[in-house]
Amino acid sequence: MKNVYLIDHPLVKHKLALLRDVATKKCLFRDLLGELTTIVGVEAMKNLPTKKVSVKTPVVTCEQEVVDAKIAIIPILRAGLGMEEALVHLLPFADVYHVGIERDEGSLKPKEYYCKIPKSCADIIAIVADPMLATGGSAEAVIQMLTDRGCKTIIMLSIIASPEGINAIHKKHKGVKIYTAAIDTGAGGGKGLNEKGYIVPGLGDAGDRLFGTRCKG
Repeated sequence: MKNVYLIDHPLVKHKLALLRDVATKKCLFRDLLGELTTIVGVEAMKNLPTKKVSVKTPVVTCEQEVVDAKIAIIPILRAGLGMEEALVHLLPFADVYHVGIERDEGSLKPKEYYCKIPKSCADIIAIVADPMLATGGSAEAVIQMLTDRGCKTIIMLSIIASPEGINAIHKKHKGVKIYTAAIDTGAGGGKGLNEKGYIVPGLGDAGDRLFGTRCKG
């Protein structure tokens, strides 16, 4: 699939197996999510623009490259909070715009309840973070918000994605690059979602597992 990047690495597979395990407690779950976010994030940022600067080492002055871009991290509440710390560690100079989107359990449509995206985003590289790219509704809604505000470069980071979620984003936003650690198709027929809109095999509700709230089947 064009503009879809699956991070295929032994450490990713190992950590993902632990993340999926229903027996994994929330403390380890948080650590694993952060570690996977770091691995996927490093790959997603390998083409960031740079500029040359002069650096004085203890030995000599030399020319080095540093990131030359205004970057914003957009964690989708609430599960995206589990990816925020790892991304901020990678990009301590980045801004962070929180967006609250929840899924209506009846219609499976996204509902916005909180948004701190500035009115103009024309000059930023936006990194949208959500561990589970399921129906794609929440991510697509946030991407549309950014596009409406003039953002031209958007990167989507997830840990587990479904084909349905990927297609939902690229149906309207073909230029968005999607980076993920897994693309699940366990619902049969090349589909990744069950009748409730959950990814199969997935890992359940990432927000519930992160924060110790009600775990849905």
